[in-house]
Amino acid sequence: MRKFRTVFMRGGTSKGCMFLKEDLPADRAEWDSIFLQVMGSPDPKQIDGMGGTVSSNNKIVIVWKSDMEGVDVEYLVGQVIVGKEQIDYKSNCGNMTAAVGPFAVESGLVDIKEPVTNVHLFNRNTDKYIDVTVPIDHETGTFAQEGDCHIAGVDGTAAELKVNFLNPAGSKTGKLLPTGNTLDLLDIPGHGPIEATILDVSNPIVLVRAEDIGMKGTELPEEINGNKEVCDLLEKIRGTACVKMGFASDLKDATDNQPAVPKVGFFTKPASYRDIEGGETKAEDMDVCARVISVFKCHKACPLTSASSISVAAFLEGSLLQKVLGAPGRETVRIGHPSGVMTMVPTIVKEGEEVKVPGVAVQRTARRIMEGTIYIRR
Repeated sequence: MRKFRTVFMRGGTSKGCMFLKEDLPADRAEWDSIFLQVMGSPDPKQIDGMGGTVSSNNKIVIVWKSDMEGVDVEYLVGQVIVGKEQIDYKSNCGNMTAAVGPFAVESGLVDIKEPVTNVHLFNRNTDKYIDVTVPIDHETGTFAQEGDCHIAGVDGTAAELKVNFLNPAGSKTGKLLPTGNTLDLLDIPGHGPIEATILDVSNPIVLVRAEDIGMKGTELPEEINGNKEVCDLLEKIRGTACVKMGFASDLKDATDNQPAVPKVGFFTKPASYRDIEGGETKAEDMDVCARVISVFKCHKACPLTSASSISVAAFLEGSLLQKVLGAPGRETVRIGHPSGVMTMVPTIVKEGEEVKVPGVAVQRTARRIMEGTIYIRR
């Protein structure tokens, strides 16, 4: 048996294993085999590892102290693909980014400042900067785990973390609008044309109307995942956008080799529904109702990077969101998702014809669940 130090953490509505880079082999070619065993893949049940059988519970985060000017910590996220011997490093995880700040504080990678330490991060998946404000407990001099902040999709409360994605546009494509259009007409095999907005904020995503794929937009993950016709259509939409963005040569290549980039989501006007815990989510509490597919399954909340894109799309003149919803009447965008509502704060600046996104901020929480040694067979 081989063994490695790890910390199992929840970040936002995701969770996974955090590793210090210094504790891993210097040869990165060894990492995939280690991380697959850590999560118990490729077994879809993941019975022999830490994985939780859905993408949001299959995160690997590698963290190290940075030598870059103005950066405290660098990190890389690995998305373990459930049911496959595959790890995707192409995209960041916004929720686990919330955990990187506290992890860095608790690991002694940053200088502590009370009452709040602002941790400057650099994400190596997207080469983007992110700031995370970490509250400090005066008695322990480290991360203040307890607090009164509640986020949809997580029981109870915890300390508030503010995650600000700086200049997040063009994370993988170098452009806010990878196709150059705010509205595209995608020719979907076996279906025909469908309107979509494709954008790249923190992570690329393709967004379509729920009604255009035969959905109401208020469905919960179990119903969506059980609808093979809709899932197949969404994957064709995602694959078509993937090819259009230059990430894949055809639909099969997109499914087999690019399952995490881009994401695909569908939305509708604000509507009331029962969330996955049976609570009422009211139409008046949201600006848009959205569902996001992450690695072939509907996310039980909304991936934070996808929420960043959705919030920016709401402010883009000519986007599908504005066509359906009209221009936002506030500076924030409240997104209804299967676990409730999350509020995003995008900063949009228009310079002539060019649209810039200096930052997108969101409120998150995180928690250290377990720390210790994980064992793998080889």
